[in-house]
Amino acid sequence: MKIVVLIKQVPDTYGERRLTPQGLVDRDASDAIIDEISERALEVALQQKDADKGTEVVVLSMGPDAVTASLRKALSMGADSAVHVLDDSLSGSDTGLTAATLAAAVRSIDGVDLIVAGDASTDGRGGVIPAMVAEHLGIPCLAAVDGLQIGSTVSGTQPTESGTRQVHAGLPAIVSITESAPEARFPNFKGIMTAKRKPLSVLSLSDLGVDSGFPGLARSVVVTATERPARAAGRKVIDEGSAVDELVEFLAAERLI
Repeated sequence: MKIVVLIKQVPDTYGERRLTPQGLVDRDASDAIIDEISERALEVALQQKDADKGTEVVVLSMGPDAVTASLRKALSMGADSAVHVLDDSLSGSDTGLTAATLAAAVRSIDGVDLIVAGDASTDGRGGVIPAMVAEHLGIPCLAAVDGLQIGSTVSGTQPTESGTRQVHAGLPAIVSITESAPEARFPNFKGIMTAKRKPLSVLSLSDLGVDSGFPGLARSVVVTATERPARAAGRKVIDEGSAVDELVEFLAAERLI
């Protein structure tokens, strides 16, 4: 089995998020790291590899030169190879161009059985890339799956408004996992050393046959961006015998009850 894991490099989740004047995430404002949900997606694939030694894990990411460090870390954690889509014209890509590019990169990898990704990145929170990639590839998509089981098919549970439901799909397929997936393992010394010798392919849009100027891939443009206002001080309620009434009145005014 060959599993491709979609990896995204994001600004440090513990740092302050900032936007550029163009409304894009300022990726120079804090350290760049592998998104935690991407690491959990990789852990799902690596656990399958632990259980089935015939499993091959390929990590795939698009982004600037700095993404190489994240891919090397993924290799040190246990992935077998990496693919880096690197092209200056991808800067500021929206979900449409991102999905088309990732799908083309997956097509360039022979014999892919399963694609695993996080359900939503911490920098964008769009949560649509796995489904869009599936549409480009014409394969099933299981979104936001808990307790993923991998075999001749993939299955798990999916939260709904009223509870959960069991979902399954035949292979090839793409699955996005949630934060309920296991935490990622740490690279050991052997993994760090062997990662330097593992293959890491760098592909451009021309290598993939993707034209970023194609009308169907016209990217979204942010017209304006406004910083979030500072959080206002809360209202204090001192209990002098009427605190319950005041609380109920507040909740009712805010239409919370």
